[in-house]
Amino acid sequence: MEALKDYRKNELLNGVVYNMSPANIRHIRIQGHLHRIIGNFLQGKKCMVFSEAEVVFSEQNHLIPDINITCERSKVKDTYIDGAPDFVAEILSPSTRKRDMTVKKDIYEKFGVKEYWIISPKDEAIEVYRLNEHGVYYLDNIYTNFSENEWARLTAEERAEQKLSLKVSLYDDLEIQLKDIFAD
Repeated sequence: MEALKDYRKNELLNGVVYNMSPANIRHIRIQGHLHRIIGNFLQGKKCMVFSEAEVVFSEQNHLIPDINITCERSKVKDTYIDGAPDFVAEILSPSTRKRDMTVKKDIYEKFGVKEYWIISPKDEAIEVYRLNEHGVYYLDNIYTNFSENEWARLTAEERAEQKLSLKVSLYDDLEIQLKDIFAD
């Protein structure tokens, strides 16, 4: 624990500073899987993926999303992203869950992040929010990863309703399997 004694990572949300705790291993693995999948897809394309890069939305809002995709390269500075990324994913933890689902979601919406994923490691589920034509988020879908036992208990009708992969709206051909995000 000595290594974490001086750990400091802060976000500024609507002018209020929040200290962030180190992530647990499950969080780090999900973040790594998602970063690798998106990063491999984006090789040679104009958009770039970042893990835990500071994003400066305004003087009062400096956030550190778990994952972001930024397509406008002029926003990428030496030490931060200047302005809204195109895509953000936050992985919930007990200490950040409420902020990720409320305050941060509102900030991402206000500044025009086109797509926002809220990832729940506990539920192995992803809520996908997209901006509508009025700049307001709508819940596009909730995707759930099922264990083999859970899948076996579903009826054929329930299975037909499930989507086991999801797409990042920036690219029609970037389809990600849920099982690859939540893999152990």
